Amino acid sequence: MKQTLRDLAEKLGCRLLGDNSITVTSVSSLQSATIHSLVFVEDAQYLAAALRSSAAAVIVGEFVARDAATGDVAASTAKPILISAQPRLAFARAAKLLHDPDRNRGIHPSAIVPASAEVGENVAIGPRAILGAHVKIGDETTIGPGSIIGSDGGETAADYALGDHTVRIGSHCRLDANVTVYPGTTLGDRVIVQAGAVLGSAGFGYVRDSKTGRYEQAPQIGRLVIEDDVEIGANSSIDRGALDETRIRRGTKIDNLVHIGHNCQIGENVIIAAQTGLSGSVTIEDDVVMGGQVGIGDHARVEAGAMIGGQGGILPKKILRGKGVVFWGTPARPLREYLKELAFVSRAAKKGR
Repeated sequence: MKQTLRDLAEKLGCRLLGDNSITVTSVSSLQSATIHSLVFVEDAQYLAAALRSSAAAVIVGEFVARDAATGDVAASTAKPILISAQPRLAFARAAKLLHDPDRNRGIHPSAIVPASAEVGENVAIGPRAILGAHVKIGDETTIGPGSIIGSDGGETAADYALGDHTVRIGSHCRLDANVTVYPGTTLGDRVIVQAGAVLGSAGFGYVRDSKTGRYEQAPQIGRLVIEDDVEIGANSSIDRGALDETRIRRGTKIDNLVHIGHNCQIGENVIIAAQTGLSGSVTIEDDVVMGGQVGIGDHARVEAGAMIGGQGGILPKKILRGKGVVFWGTPARPLREYLKELAFVSRAAKKGR
């Protein structure tokens, strides 16, 4: 999608130096730049290379604004420059503005959409997608090929009348191929779900019969609520609540191959990296960052702003607190303490040789 630099600068809140009539159509790296692409640099040491590249224009940090005040930058290049306090963020936003949206909107002939479904304006539903009864989909949302939204075959008219099984998907959402959304799931606006993800499946909760030793499933009849601007990676799974709800709050980003168990409460702007697993009834407060392969036991709590390194482990019912503190190891403890323990073990091992 073509954008003039004038329009881009206005939308991104950037200061523009140079020809504002030039158009760009994409973003790129310095190595793959073309005369139609936009690149960015965060560090002054890469500015010269960016200005020499084939790119149409460069998004730069405010370090250039200081040089521009003396005329140095303007004199050194004819290439337009967009100055931003957060050049990487401006570049990411430019990528979205320049992305050519799917113009093949509408419902594919092979998709199954019942008469009771409520489908908004300019919605795209891909080949072989299946919508259950009473599904509600907001404007400008895309449902990818092979996705199954809101039907497990066990719902009744009474269930829908109570609202217990209705799937609601907000506006400007994107569900990629083969996403499964179980009944009783709600997605807010601008939610992105990558291919193969499963939302609202039954949790892993069982009751043991002491007489026979066999296990029977405990009720898994709650809901899953995913708030606005959440992104969920490919092949991740999030269970619905057992009796109440599992909730993923606004702005949280979940990587590929993550599992979130029933009754979990995830705060706002949480980052969860790949292969992380959360047991049931875990609470993750706002702004927590988790590295890959983190494991958290049931009923544990991670308080706001904590950071857990890769393969960190939190035992059941434990509370991890410390805004801005990095935790590592199993059981997870502050990084400095963890490194001291490693050093002690290393010294002890050398003495024992």
